[in-house]
Amino acid sequence: MTISKATERYETWLARHLTLLDGDLRFKHEQMRLAVFPFLRATYYRWAQIWAGTVGEAARAPSVLAVGDLHVENFGTWRDIEGRLIWGINDFDETWTMPYTNDLIRLATSGLLAEMTCGEKAGVEAILRGYRDGLEAAGRAFVLAENHPVLREMAVARLHEPERYWEKLHALPEATGEPPAGAMKAIARMMPEKGLHWKVSHRVAGLGSLGRQRFVAVADWRGGSLAREAKALAPSACVWASRGGGTAPIRYQEIIDKAVRCPDPFVRLQKRWIVRRLAPDCSRIELASLPENRDEIKLLHAMGFETANVHLGSVKPRVVLEDLKKRPRGWLLAAAHKMRKAVQADFEEYGKG
Repeated sequence: MTISKATERYETWLARHLTLLDGDLRFKHEQMRLAVFPFLRATYYRWAQIWAGTVGEAARAPSVLAVGDLHVENFGTWRDIEGRLIWGINDFDETWTMPYTNDLIRLATSGLLAEMTCGEKAGVEAILRGYRDGLEAAGRAFVLAENHPVLREMAVARLHEPERYWEKLHALPEATGEPPAGAMKAIARMMPEKGLHWKVSHRVAGLGSLGRQRFVAVADWRGGSLAREAKALAPSACVWASRGGGTAPIRYQEIIDKAVRCPDPFVRLQKRWIVRRLAPDCSRIELASLPENRDEIKLLHAMGFETANVHLGSVKPRVVLEDLKKRPRGWLLAAAHKMRKAVQADFEEYGKG
């Protein structure tokens, strides 16, 4: 199946589960043609369809409740229930049960396609070493105020001018038409008090979820701004890739509840809407927002470790560690090279369409 046909069939399936916005979907298709890394981020459905057949033996591994669409820009910060700044994976739209190697191979492939400067072998080894360290430690949350000064400096570099963040949210045009009642109810449940008045806007963000309804409510509350976002969810693309259709439960809440982390108390699945708090320190971190002199080896090590934090919610450490011991040296880099080649080929083919 070609990438164009896969895209068409996946979006037809997706439209059975939620409302797709034609304008946002066209914009997504445009972004998919710009560069191979955005293409990877936008096409998890294709990855789910081809990855196991492409990497072969590397896909035969113990299963975990996995992130699925893991990549180097699927990390961010939030405040836990104690108000501490936490760093970690912040998007679980494609969560599904699959071999643990899926997340590691996709994370490593994304590092190659994002052209991180630390060197391919060193970078992939850092991911794998971090993952193994996380398993051996039985997991540990990334509380930035105490134990991770280098990561903290990288993560907070984008927080020096929070005014710009709020200016952008306040500048969003008010949504036309009546937003879905389910989204508004979900947002209202996550507000700090009842009776607040807020402006509702349609927000265009991300790549994998472009085309879905995404509403942000911005309000002034006790001397400052606050925002909540509701994004429409569907079952993981793994359901489409493995079954060719049908439906399944959305497992977003399950994976964040089970992971060895300090969760964001303002992220909750409300029926088919995922609601989160938006703020300068509660958002995804793009590579472009990190300082130029960042320590990429430590960053990739932390990403591997955090991947273990999430997997440990559904598997015993020894199960994965024993499997890792059996794997040949260089297996992760070899699998990432295979997937980079496959993604590059799809990107070039899609660009001709």
